[in-house]
Amino acid sequence: MKIFVAVVEAGSFSAAADRLGLSRAMASKHVLNLEEHLGTRLLNRTTRRLSLTDAGREFYERSVQIVADVDEAERVAGHQSARPRGVLKLTMPLSYGLHRLGGLVADYVATYPDVKLEISVSDRKADLVEEGFDLAIRIGSLPESGLIARRLGGVRGVMCASPAYLARHGTPRRLEDLGRHACLGYTFTGSGEEWRLVPAEDPRAAPRTLRCAGPIKADNGDLLRLAALGGAGVIFQPLFIVEDDLRSGRLVQVLPDHVSAELGIYAVYPSRRHLSAKVRTFIDFLAKHLPPDEKL
Repeated sequence: MKIFVAVVEAGSFSAAADRLGLSRAMASKHVLNLEEHLGTRLLNRTTRRLSLTDAGREFYERSVQIVADVDEAERVAGHQSARPRGVLKLTMPLSYGLHRLGGLVADYVATYPDVKLEISVSDRKADLVEEGFDLAIRIGSLPESGLIARRLGGVRGVMCASPAYLARHGTPRRLEDLGRHACLGYTFTGSGEEWRLVPAEDPRAAPRTLRCAGPIKADNGDLLRLAALGGAGVIFQPLFIVEDDLRSGRLVQVLPDHVSAELGIYAVYPSRRHLSAKVRTFIDFLAKHLPPDEKL
């Protein structure tokens, strides 16, 4: 099959044989044996040129992918122990990068000193192919088609506010009470005025949408966290942003019976084929060290 593909792409048995390091007679014999095995002619042969039959054209299209997959399997098997090296260009969300990945990237380069990391920290979803990124860390829904995703874990958003704010304005007891509170909106994924909540005890339930408003909206969760610490209102943010404040008491969880639907955390890359050792080891490293599901 590999020889047949080479003959079609080279346009002649002689050129294919030279490329593969075979004699012309041996290349011709392999293709002839393939035709006999299949019971059909794949190539029309004349003294001047070769052309594909209808069966040959269909077989060629399938063979190209099969041969590529075999080559990739051999490459992966032969390079499992190869040491990753070179520049790994990746992009990750700002707050998640600061709270979860800063220490891990330091540990990774200590483990694999031949890899140099170039990191873009931004909540913007970069075009990996157009902008030349090897890998992205993304939070939320699965990526668009054409990209490969490996789930690394999940996290939920929680509502919280400072003790000083709750002392002044009271603690919400029901979801409806939030309408009377200053809710600080995260605007990067929408208006920031709609919070989608599920029961903590039944996280697969259909989300309930609440409209909330307040004096501050921002496209960064850490800025909203600082505003909440200053007593500006209630925030609804992922656990990795607020967990230290909740443990220390600087923030207090509000309506703990309700959380966000789970946000998946994914490693995303353009193609499963020809996955380099640096990308593979970085993804494996994160999968090993990140918690599968973040909880208080």
